[in-house]
Amino acid sequence: MIDWEYSESIESAEIVSIKKKYTNYIGGKFLEPKSKKYLDTISPSTENLLAKVPLSNQQDVNSAVNSARIGFETWSKISPSQRSRYLFKIARLIQERSREFAVLESLDGGKPIKESRDFDLPQVAANFFYFAGWADKLDLSWSTKSLKPYGVVGQIIPWNFPLLMLAWKIAPALATGNTVVLKPAETTPLTALLLAEVIRDVDLPPGVINIVTGAGETGSAIVEHPEVNKLAFTGSTEVGKLIQRSAVKRNLPLTLELGGKAPHVIFEDAALDQAIEGVINGIFFNQGHVCCAGSRLLVQESIADNFIDRLQKRIELLRVGNPLDKNTDIGAINSKAQLERIDQLVKAGIEEGAEVFKPSCSLPDNGYWYPPTVLTGVQQSHRVAREEIFGPVLVVQTFRTPEEALEKANNTPYGLSAGIWTEKGSLIHWMAERLRAGVIWANTFNKFDPASPFGGYKESGFGREGGMHGLGAYLKNTGGSS
Repeated sequence: MIDWEYSESIESAEIVSIKKKYTNYIGGKFLEPKSKKYLDTISPSTENLLAKVPLSNQQDVNSAVNSARIGFETWSKISPSQRSRYLFKIARLIQERSREFAVLESLDGGKPIKESRDFDLPQVAANFFYFAGWADKLDLSWSTKSLKPYGVVGQIIPWNFPLLMLAWKIAPALATGNTVVLKPAETTPLTALLLAEVIRDVDLPPGVINIVTGAGETGSAIVEHPEVNKLAFTGSTEVGKLIQRSAVKRNLPLTLELGGKAPHVIFEDAALDQAIEGVINGIFFNQGHVCCAGSRLLVQESIADNFIDRLQKRIELLRVGNPLDKNTDIGAINSKAQLERIDQLVKAGIEEGAEVFKPSCSLPDNGYWYPPTVLTGVQQSHRVAREEIFGPVLVVQTFRTPEEALEKANNTPYGLSAGIWTEKGSLIHWMAERLRAGVIWANTFNKFDPASPFGGYKESGFGREGGMHGLGAYLKNTGGSS
């Protein structure tokens, strides 16, 4: 048997000029942090230092919010068509510099270049284009004529999709006339700071977008700031609950997109080859660092053995390694802390009686890596069936009837997404009507569009991003109707 192996196809990192030290972007200027303190951001695939970024304090946040407040006086009064043109310019410059952004995203976050290049960046540009198109049509889209922007919006984004989550939040906020104070995740701040250069180059009015980097205290300063009029957060359920408590005390409008434990349901009549590819994409895309990842595989008992066997053979073909290699399927785990959590939960699953499958792949000596993993023999009481692992780990359970599949699928505190594979349209509709999930895919998984709303139920948060629903989240009704 011939042992075929791919030749390396490394995307050059030379297109990116990484600074040794970055500054915050406040009021249209790059400013040193008032704290005089910095964080190290490292490449998870090598553990090498990439750059130092500000560890912003309360004073830095105050400056950003004050700048956003002043910027709002200008931005809210310019014509919607002008706002639209600014967003179009941002989208075009992102496209022009997409290779640079993609390489930096893979270096800073560890995701494969083919994902950051072929998924993240096209989606980022598409979101800015989409909401640019909406900016001058708001008055025509709702029955009321009394919709107004909130003012200053505080936004906190996660580390799994740094640039895409930024686009999801900034684009609708700006289209509706708000100004923004945004904090990127402390482990993946570099693409947000590169975007600040794009913002500067389009001559966006000062203060419309402000970017401050830092850790949890920086985020808390944004959440607690009395001059912030609306909050939007994507991240863990635990942090989301803390933010919700703070927002409730001030009656502050809030959008939360939190964790998930999505069921991926495979019925016996499904097209198995396509379903296997869907399962692979559902859990191993972005190393499983996806809130809507199909992390719970529910497969009908009559096909379970065959399906799992074929799935494991397919997993053996996945390539783990250098994120800049265009052949890589699974890149580096984002941080040492996340790697330790993944390992801890898998070990807990084994201790509770689950059987583990890992392919015979070699892992690089440096960096944070975890092989694609499948846990079978899992019971509903196991931690791995209940807790979000947020890594390349698939938990497998079986079912006999659609009713049992539905019961197991909904037996989770989360409700962000779900997937269904069957040739029966009636069964798809029956399941979709009863699944408690904000996003449901049928015979596909992890497909996104800027026009489609995204959000969850239960501990997966509330509110929607994307589409008209995402626009509505940044508009307040001041009373009156057309």
